Amino acid sequence: MKLKVKKLHEDAKLPTHGHPGDAGMDFYATEEVVFPPGARVQVHTGVAVEIPEGYVGLIWDKSSLSFNNGLKVLGGVIDAGYRGEIIMSLLNTSDKEFILEKGHKISQMIIQKFEDCEIIETDELSDTVRGHGREGSTGKK
Repeated sequence: MKLKVKKLHEDAKLPTHGHPGDAGMDFYATEEVVFPPGARVQVHTGVAVEIPEGYVGLIWDKSSLSFNNGLKVLGGVIDAGYRGEIIMSLLNTSDKEFILEKGHKISQMIIQKFEDCEIIETDELSDTVRGHGREGSTGKK
């Protein structure tokens, strides 16, 4: 598969794969961004993508930013029909300010095939072993 990427900002970096065969491609910040503790901030990538029909772009955390600095991606579904800038919304879950430098990796996207489904209203759903069980339905031990 080939993914078309359009630069919308002169300083934008194209997404990259860290290693051959990596599922996620890294996206980069076009500007320095300050994340106060507990703040949600949008980070611009300066790029737009053309995801093929039948596929979706799923945005995920960069594990180093999440694990080491508490930055978590919010949202994260890019539909095939979207052609605007990829803008990441991140939340600083830590109690410390974090400064993301211009050009820093901010998140990763995985392109995944999906099944389109027709939504049908019904009065009944089939029974399963779990049924209506929610949290803890498999027991504590």
